[in-house]
Amino acid sequence: MASIFSDRQYLIKKKFLKLFGSDFKVYDGSGQQILFAHLKAFKLKEDITLFRDESKAEPVIRVKARNIIDFSAAYDFYDARTERKLGAVKRKGWKSIIRDEWVVMDQNDAEIGRLQEDTGLLAFVRRFLTNLIPQTFHMYVNGSTVATYKNNFNPFLSKVQVSLAQDHPVFNAEFAIAMGILLCAIEGKQR
Repeated sequence: MASIFSDRQYLIKKKFLKLFGSDFKVYDGSGQQILFAHLKAFKLKEDITLFRDESKAEPVIRVKARNIIDFSAAYDFYDARTERKLGAVKRKGWKSIIRDEWVVMDQNDAEIGRLQEDTGLLAFVRRFLTNLIPQTFHMYVNGSTVATYKNNFNPFLSKVQVSLAQDHPVFNAEFAIAMGILLCAIEGKQR
């Protein structure tokens, strides 16, 4: 299983025109599908499981919301095979009104970094003028950029390119992909 998390580039695609819920597919750097997730519609508390494929026979990563409705929502990421906690993220509620920002935490909920939307000006333009400008997020751990998330602009297919810059003991490919799926799910509900 570790081999599917050995790349530095991943692509997350959200299926277009799904009547209820959302389907996500994750591809590695060579274009091979490595994970699949289905997000059920009308759920009050997020619980997303990424599976090895559409058969849903082999769970790999789980993303669980801590509370039902929370302006500063926190999400835990787990290795679905061992239930070992990979880490967590918490949305900075009031700050995210203008510019999305998340706190990145390790397995013990100690803060290790931040995820921030590219710039305040572009974030403002996206929120109040037009959503035609794609978002870019940067993940910082101990002051260094460890990953970048780039949304595309395509009204028919939502895609997020995940690029890992370096290895980190807590922030790894599993964590990066879980965060990418969460960004796709959250941003999809905001539009």
